[in-house]
Amino acid sequence: MALERNMAQLEAYKKQQSTEQQNLKEKMDKIKYKIAIISGKGGVGKSTVTVNLATAFAMMGKHVGVLDADIHGPSVPRLLGLEGQQVKTTDSGILPVAGPLGMEVMSIDFFLPEQAPTIWRGPLKMRAIRQFLSDVVWGELDFLFIDLPPGTGDEPLSIAQLLPDMDGVVIVTMPSELASTIVKKAITFAERLNMPIIGVVENMSGFICPHCGVKTEIFRSGGGKKMSQQAGVPFLGSIPIDPEVGVDSDKGTPFVSSHKDSAAAKAFMKIVENVEGYLAKDKQR
Repeated sequence: MALERNMAQLEAYKKQQSTEQQNLKEKMDKIKYKIAIISGKGGVGKSTVTVNLATAFAMMGKHVGVLDADIHGPSVPRLLGLEGQQVKTTDSGILPVAGPLGMEVMSIDFFLPEQAPTIWRGPLKMRAIRQFLSDVVWGELDFLFIDLPPGTGDEPLSIAQLLPDMDGVVIVTMPSELASTIVKKAITFAERLNMPIIGVVENMSGFICPHCGVKTEIFRSGGGKKMSQQAGVPFLGSIPIDPEVGVDSDKGTPFVSSHKDSAAAKAFMKIVENVEGYLAKDKQR
């Protein structure tokens, strides 16, 4: 009897896994481009790059989704002015929260009481990410941008395994060679898991005075470009330090839409053009 019960449980588990995989495939097949933003190091502005990439494409009229896959330190809701929002469920699945410019947004933060920490081990995190991909009603999207936590642990590995047809990753670093050396591990991670690398973004690359326009190298710049050249991957561009970026982030307003004429926004739009160029070439292959 025990053997029969165990076999029945195994068959039920296999059936459940098959159903979840089918749901995942159906949901992801409706999304044209799936792009992850990663870094081997924290504090480089990866989430800021994510929400501004998403906003830039939404400003172009694209239907965009943003998945905050940072289970322990979700920040996308704050950066998009969506703190305190709660998700709704229907018979079709979990509905993403409506963000600015028609963006569809999902984060663990929408499920938790205010300021509550997520104290989870690896299997629970992978389960949550799988549900974000397969149970959320994303609909037909032009882009799904996935903000991953720093490092090469559970969340990035889960995304790599669940989305083997990922269209590409954008790797974010700071100018210093120390940061770039650590972030280089993210390049190796992506290469080993066969995740196409769209390119490297160097954030906080010098400070441009808003009064005189003179650039000051607060951090020694060029580390990101040097790293990308050594690794043989594209360099997408540099974003200068701008105090308004921090102000906008605290307000929940992406700087690429609120300060379009700033040096940071103009530099960022060049990065967006390079991402577009990569995707256009990839589509022709």
